[in-house]
Amino acid sequence: MTKIGKFRDPAAERRYFAAYDRAMAECPEPSAMFDVETRHGTTRVYRYGGEDPPIALLPGLMATSACYAALIPALAERHAVYAIDTLGEAGRSVQTAPFKDIRDRASALDDVFERLGLTSVHLVGGSTGGWHAVNQAIHAPGRLASLGLLDATTVSAPFVRKVFWYGMPAAVLDSERLWRRFLTWSAGEDIFDQPAARLVLAGIRSYRARVPFQVCPDEQDLRPIQVPTLALFGGRSAVHDPAAAAARLESLLPRADVEILPGAGHYLYLRPEDRDLVIERVLEWVAQAALAPE
Repeated sequence: MTKIGKFRDPAAERRYFAAYDRAMAECPEPSAMFDVETRHGTTRVYRYGGEDPPIALLPGLMATSACYAALIPALAERHAVYAIDTLGEAGRSVQTAPFKDIRDRASALDDVFERLGLTSVHLVGGSTGGWHAVNQAIHAPGRLASLGLLDATTVSAPFVRKVFWYGMPAAVLDSERLWRRFLTWSAGEDIFDQPAARLVLAGIRSYRARVPFQVCPDEQDLRPIQVPTLALFGGRSAVHDPAAAAARLESLLPRADVEILPGAGHYLYLRPEDRDLVIERVLEWVAQAALAPE
């Protein structure tokens, strides 16, 4: 890559950050906020909660830290939680140098952890954030204590074709009706008017991302991963085949704890009962991983 991500124009940027502020208002007040300088730009990080081993949260595509509003309060009761706006996508992070390849994306996140003085990080990623977490475990695992993957996409199974059948017409025509159809299909229910969903749409409309294309890692890249891994999949996830994704991940990472939540969709913690289960599983996993010998 030779270009960097940027907003389409100043008006689009203003509209985007109005949506960003509305979505972030759903989150608790952070105890600290950082703009962390890295070799590829400035990464916005929000800190919440306690002092126990740190949990870092990586959002889905264009979702920003706001997508974790429902999980942060419970996770932050016991842990220092760091919610990250992904560098190279819409949000408060600002890219200043191009990513040559996916290894650069891991280097940029490793810079964040280094500048914040974080080690033994429990890295939790949802959707494409799960891909970033795995990419980190492949290329820069030194600061990681564990991975938590929440219906991670393009890790052990590709997107289904309907992602493109629904998404491409919406993107090309930029129709509210088509975007509502796409988000309803992908979530399993109508979330179009929720602030976090509106923010994702604002990012797609307003920001030109320039990042290396995201593809499933090769088997030889996944098998050597030594970081303890929890992988939760939504049984009703529409964006990929969750059973196939879970089975392949389990075969490649036999020590991983892999579970399918039967009633959950791709947005794994959309329903309150699934949210409670995700929180329980993540906290149990972090506690278990924190006690594991180095």
